[in-house]
Amino acid sequence: MSDEYQIHIPPSFSDLYLDGRRRLTISQSDLRDRYEVCEDLANHLVTHCQGIHVEVGVDEQEVLQRCYRGLCTPESGVMQTEARWVVTRLAELLGWSWPEFDPDEEER
Repeated sequence: MSDEYQIHIPPSFSDLYLDGRRRLTISQSDLRDRYEVCEDLANHLVTHCQGIHVEVGVDEQEVLQRCYRGLCTPESGVMQTEARWVVTRLAELLGWSWPEFDPDEEER
């Protein structure tokens, strides 16, 4: 079976899984799987977030913060670093300013 992978994984995502020596801490296959989950999640949230912003009138940054808080729960299936990536990617897809994260938050 060929290991050719057609989807480009951005360095911003790969960086989530690099150790101090810049080596992946998970297999390439797992990295691909995690990327697909996170990219799909960001794309899926676009319409939902647009609706909350336009129909309910919630500020863009507040919408992103709510998504982030929701993704930081254990039930979300993503790690906190992935949640940050998903919400940042979501902002990019929406054309909104990147979210501001509290630097004092603990990584889970």
